[in-house]
Amino acid sequence: MARERQGRMRARIGWLAILAMLAALPVRAHEVIPTIGDLTVAEGRVELVLRMTAEAFVAGVDLDHVAETDSSDAAARYDALRALPPEALQAEITEWSGPWLDRLDLTIDGTPVPLGLGSVAADEVGDVTFVRPTILTLEGIAPPGAGDLRLTWPQGAGELVLRQQGVDEPFTGLLTGGTQSPPIPVDGGAALGGWATFVSYIPVGFDHILPKGLDHILFVLGLFFLSTRLRPLLWQVSAFTLAHTVTLALGAMGWVRVPGAIVEPLIAASIVYVAVENVMTSRLHRWRPVVIFCFGLLHGLGFASVLGDFGLPAGQFVPALLGFNIGVELGQLTVIALAFLAVGAWFRDKPWYRARIAIPASCAIAAVGVWWVVERVFL
Repeated sequence: MARERQGRMRARIGWLAILAMLAALPVRAHEVIPTIGDLTVAEGRVELVLRMTAEAFVAGVDLDHVAETDSSDAAARYDALRALPPEALQAEITEWSGPWLDRLDLTIDGTPVPLGLGSVAADEVGDVTFVRPTILTLEGIAPPGAGDLRLTWPQGAGELVLRQQGVDEPFTGLLTGGTQSPPIPVDGGAALGGWATFVSYIPVGFDHILPKGLDHILFVLGLFFLSTRLRPLLWQVSAFTLAHTVTLALGAMGWVRVPGAIVEPLIAASIVYVAVENVMTSRLHRWRPVVIFCFGLLHGLGFASVLGDFGLPAGQFVPALLGFNIGVELGQLTVIALAFLAVGAWFRDKPWYRARIAIPASCAIAAVGVWWVVERVFL
């Protein structure tokens, strides 16, 4: 009896660990996307064009520490701004921009270059469950004989993909909130080499899984809960990896394009399928790797859309693509490792593991997946 009570207690602990992981996955994901900044210095002028989720900035969401706006104290304000028509949002942005631009520090040869708001272009309201990109054009005057420039991205502003325009061998780099770019020659020549590009894109891929890839996290957990044994897990992960690598490459090269309105519901459906099959069977059937391969093709298209937001540096397509893909794989392996440490290492050999942990966890994953299907198709 004592051993049985101990087993029940351990099962409860395992379930608490699972629920803690699932609690971090919001049902309505207002995804935080990086800001894309195109920087041009020519004819005595500086122009920085930012493609950004302006509502999050105006609402005061701390983009350095959230993966989606729903987890922010400013979520209600963000949602209200997201529902504004373009003219009203532009007015909000204009009022907000003054103090924020004072924190955007651009220097050329050590001399501060103030940037002012030139124009704002916001899309129509559309589907408020998705982010709405807004284009801000910032302008300044470049001192004569400009050599190197440096940009400090404000703290709390999340990620900035900074891309130099109009020069040979342009700089492309990722800045996080509160960090400063390296010296960037105004006339070009700061393009990263192959190895540096490869290394710089690994965290981009990893970040898309942890913490931002909520649907991909659930899919990987679905693979884990079929069996914690190495062989079936290896078969599933290998099929998934091979498939998403193919469509990631094809999508990044622009050879395959499928609208997000099609891909996103199908990704949610793949989560439901994997989780439901976990409940229906306790072993790896020969068709499951094939099905997972097909689902991996869908997930690869999702990865490609993210990589498209960042852009691939000219002349370094292959190193950037490989780095991003390795980052994705490291993120997936980290999810599996965390799940194993939370429940697998302790309970996988228990006779009640499947009934008390694997099946209930799969049901919870399926429920979230079903809601995402409904949300992405009908709401």
